[in-house]
Amino acid sequence: MTILSASPPESSGVPSVTSRRGGGLVWPWVICLIIGVALSLASPFMAAADEVQQKTSRVVIVGGDRDYPPYEFIDKDGHPAGYNVELTKAIAEVMGMKVEFRLGSWSEMRSALQSGKVDVLQGMSYSVERSATVDFSLPHTIVNHAIFARRDSPMINSLDELDGRAVVVHRGGIMHDYLVRKGFTGKLVLTDTPADALRQLSSGKHDYAVVAIVPGMYIIRELKLTNLIPVVRNVATHRYCYAVAKGNAELLSRFNEGMAILKKTGQYEAIYNKWLGVLEPPGVSWKQLAKYGAIVVGPLVLLLGGFALWSRTLHRQVALRTADLTREIAERRNAEEELRLNQQQLVQADKMAALGILVSGVAHEINNPTGLILLEVPSLKRFFTDASKVLERYYQENGDFTCGGLPYSRMREEIPRSLDKLQDSGKRIRRIVDDLKDFARQGDTACNEIVDLNVVAQAAVRLVEPSIRKATDCFNARYGEHLPKIRGNAQRIEQVLVNLILNACQALPDTGRCIELATYYDPGRGIVAFRLRDEGIGISPEHLSRLTDPFFTTKRDMGGTGLGLSVSAGIVKEHGGTLEFDSTPGSETTVTMTLPAYKEDKTL
Repeated sequence: MTILSASPPESSGVPSVTSRRGGGLVWPWVICLIIGVALSLASPFMAAADEVQQKTSRVVIVGGDRDYPPYEFIDKDGHPAGYNVELTKAIAEVMGMKVEFRLGSWSEMRSALQSGKVDVLQGMSYSVERSATVDFSLPHTIVNHAIFARRDSPMINSLDELDGRAVVVHRGGIMHDYLVRKGFTGKLVLTDTPADALRQLSSGKHDYAVVAIVPGMYIIRELKLTNLIPVVRNVATHRYCYAVAKGNAELLSRFNEGMAILKKTGQYEAIYNKWLGVLEPPGVSWKQLAKYGAIVVGPLVLLLGGFALWSRTLHRQVALRTADLTREIAERRNAEEELRLNQQQLVQADKMAALGILVSGVAHEINNPTGLILLEVPSLKRFFTDASKVLERYYQENGDFTCGGLPYSRMREEIPRSLDKLQDSGKRIRRIVDDLKDFARQGDTACNEIVDLNVVAQAAVRLVEPSIRKATDCFNARYGEHLPKIRGNAQRIEQVLVNLILNACQALPDTGRCIELATYYDPGRGIVAFRLRDEGIGISPEHLSRLTDPFFTTKRDMGGTGLGLSVSAGIVKEHGGTLEFDSTPGSETTVTMTLPAYKEDKTL
């Protein structure tokens, strides 16, 4: 490297760098030059070190929601607390960061992140729309949202059923964004906190609230909002992450790295279990399961072994005694059978006669209060119509007010509907009572009435409606149009239909099976028919031919006497009709009753 010399004027007083005997003035300049070059080469590294030191020592401002327990909230001492806060502190410790918490309303914190007043939000649900303005970390938990309602509210099954309702949501929350994006058509009520949303719902102001399930259950427990329940527990699931301003990849990577370290060391699981684990049912380890199994199964095996030995000894004794009793019973059975059957027939006939008297008396007693209801309800309806004008004027002038424990704006719609339902129920009670009185009446047994089979069938269905509702959720009745009349006794035909429908109800193994009823006219045969099909257990082929035999029954253990179908067959035969059975065991049974159509004698 060649160093060029420059000789200044002598008057300047600056020594020359040219070689001079002794060389005492050259070396200081050379040393200064070397130091300058070294400093210029080291300055980038020093600047990088300063930048790293500044980033490490700079306080990271962490934002969060002040009222979102148990994730993040201000505790009773005024300090930030919750799962998010403790997780952030742990990440800051392992990453050597200094953090400062600022908790406020959620909408304020979102704005603060965008304006740079906070560096990171410690809990934000991920969505594609939000990812356009912020960058998200890896999720540190999953948040499920639920629909909450009052216990007396109508049950719903999905978010779609909320359309047209008044729904409370957390302002700026993920479900607020979702419902707006979805085009929600109901009334959206916004609150600053989830707790405010649940308070308003509990007070009866709105219909439903959509809140994250864990904060919702936590708030209900802490505030003792005992009239609220989650009606749909998982309507939406979102990833819960840290969020930074768009492009702040360096800060985001430090939080991701910190979470990875916490998960490896087990700190993350400890924090999660402390704040969120108590809200989930604890698991049972295999060790506990084996321990409890040994405690329970050991004595149980010994007990079962003792029972087995005792049962074997008892079985031998019972077998010997049974053989003796069988011989004695066989000898007495033949003698008692005929007497027993005759007694059953008399007892059943006496019971039915007594039942008829009781039904008539009860029907008369029920008709008195029912008549009073039907008499007073129209007066109440007229009173409410007149009073509603005054109440409506008061409502327009003073706003909503409580009336009967509910807002007037709701009561003015509910009361007319309630009065209408009350009047309809009274009419229905009177109709059922009249049907019972007709069924129990001991009328003329002559078969000379002109009867409409549809009217008789409808009366029979009304009588046994409670049994039908208990037996099946799928009952279908089709009544033929323009049926010809039949000649007979309406009361006795109704007795047959009631017996057939009750038998069909008793044949169903569960409420998922159906019963179908139909009436129709067959002009080719000149008959009017009643067909009843049930999806019950069916009838064995060997029993079909004996169904109408007196005292034959397959329901002896259920109290059956075997008289119902026998009497029914006799009544149908008296009317000149037929009673036919068709059955597939384990699948279905069809009963068809046919009666000759009545033909008017037009001859003069």
